[in-house]
Amino acid sequence: MRTRAPLLGEPLPVELMNTVWADRDGVHDALDEPAAALTWLRAVAPSLDHVSLSDLDAPPPSDLDQLTRRLVRLRDALRRLAAEATGDPRSAAASATSDLQAAVTAVNEAAGALPRWSALVWTPGGPPTLQTRTSGQAAAAIVSAIAEAAVVLFGQDDRLRLRACQGPGCVLYFLKNHPRREWCSAACGNRARGARHYRRHRRPPA
Repeated sequence: MRTRAPLLGEPLPVELMNTVWADRDGVHDALDEPAAALTWLRAVAPSLDHVSLSDLDAPPPSDLDQLTRRLVRLRDALRRLAAEATGDPRSAAASATSDLQAAVTAVNEAAGALPRWSALVWTPGGPPTLQTRTSGQAAAAIVSAIAEAAVVLFGQDDRLRLRACQGPGCVLYFLKNHPRREWCSAACGNRARGARHYRRHRRPPA
């Protein structure tokens, strides 16, 4: 099963923000149930060096419910911070977390929820590698790692590259990684150009 959220190759905090997405039928939440949250976690797990897919074999329902709540709380906090950083005017993209300080608190709490440390891994005949180890369940470690990455994203100059996509009806965010990039995806760019073309060429009423 694939996650319904668009995965655009953005940093994980931005990918989490984009679990709120839109299409012609309206705005959707790709974390709207525990099974969907676990599917999303499995989709992003390869981006983390201390989690494998086998670590995410179905947790007990009570653990998964709690994990989903933590993931959604972090997601909503990140979207509030992104709106602040970008001056996002899109009402459809508004976060369920309206207070800026509450969003900051949620991110910091999630980042500090599980201890993490660096470990040296060196098998005979292979090169040494640095891996991150964490206490607690792997799925909870992903939430904590995303929050820590978000602290770095918003606390440094990368936040200045964060953009709210202005494609028609879009509610996604992206990092502007090229001077000419204007939208989260080529599809949004095509829709925006099509909308501009329509506005320029539509006939005035008779």
